[in-house]
Amino acid sequence: MPDSIAVPVGVQPISFDVHTVRGGSAGGARDDFESMVVQLAAATTPGVRSVAANPGDWGIDAFAGNLGGAITVWQSKYFMPITTKKHTQQVQDSLDNVLKAAVKNGHTIASWILCIPSSMDGPMTAWWDKWKKAKENEHNLVIQLWDETALRKKLLSPEGDDVRRGFYGTYAQAAPSPVEQLRLVLEVEDDKAAALGSALFIRQMAEASHEELDSAKRQFFNADLVAREIAHKGVAAEVAALSSADATLHGLWEMQFNECAAENMIPSLHSRVWRDVRNEHDKLPKALRLELVHSWGLVHRLVDNRKAGWVKHWRQIAAEHTDG
Repeated sequence: MPDSIAVPVGVQPISFDVHTVRGGSAGGARDDFESMVVQLAAATTPGVRSVAANPGDWGIDAFAGNLGGAITVWQSKYFMPITTKKHTQQVQDSLDNVLKAAVKNGHTIASWILCIPSSMDGPMTAWWDKWKKAKENEHNLVIQLWDETALRKKLLSPEGDDVRRGFYGTYAQAAPSPVEQLRLVLEVEDDKAAALGSALFIRQMAEASHEELDSAKRQFFNADLVAREIAHKGVAAEVAALSSADATLHGLWEMQFNECAAENMIPSLHSRVWRDVRNEHDKLPKALRLELVHSWGLVHRLVDNRKAGWVKHWRQIAAEHTDG
């Protein structure tokens, strides 16, 4: 868990999920977070500027110094809800690109600052510490990390207060209460949709002779985002609400499975469960702020977690399936 940051009385807690909501898509969230990082760097460091992409930005989101000499570079990466070892290649590529651009365009990198809105897990932290030391020695530069803890500390400082108000305080005041505001339903990027093609819940649907699977991927993707966010935040009430929703939806599936099996009507299982989920949706815990798409996606998560399936021999399929 990240270090605790004291929040002054009356100040809205900072949630970096705001960028996903306001951005409206994964790309929009990245752009919104990058804009915040540029403004925070400018607020806390004199002489900060940004480089417009024309066509490329030289691997620089913001920099301080002179492009004819040595510069400090800020690079943002919107890794949410946790930064793990699957992100190592993106981190390495970011530093490699900025170093190549420096050689090509006649400046040097004195300091490189990676900005992420989450914390690194254990394996990623161990990798980062080793990689950071090696790259600092190899390229004679300083590498820093502004993770969620460091960002919150800077945003809550006097220098960062205007940035905090602009990106988090204003949004919090204008938005409805969390219970009233439903979650945004996001599109699935092509690479993530392709990766989901080998998931167990897709395998189960294919076994049940479902041919069109794009909406199922979107439902699962959005529900999985919700579940990961709740697990990462660790708010007891939200964790309990998600557990309650999972139990309710699992019960709906189990009742329909048993009835369909007894009636020799397994091919109609999926449609029956979906009808029941639609009817039950408004009764699920309001604290989760779920759209119907999320509720359907939670059923797919049950299937992917080997707790349910769409054919009579679903347990055999689950046992034989290897995650891609």
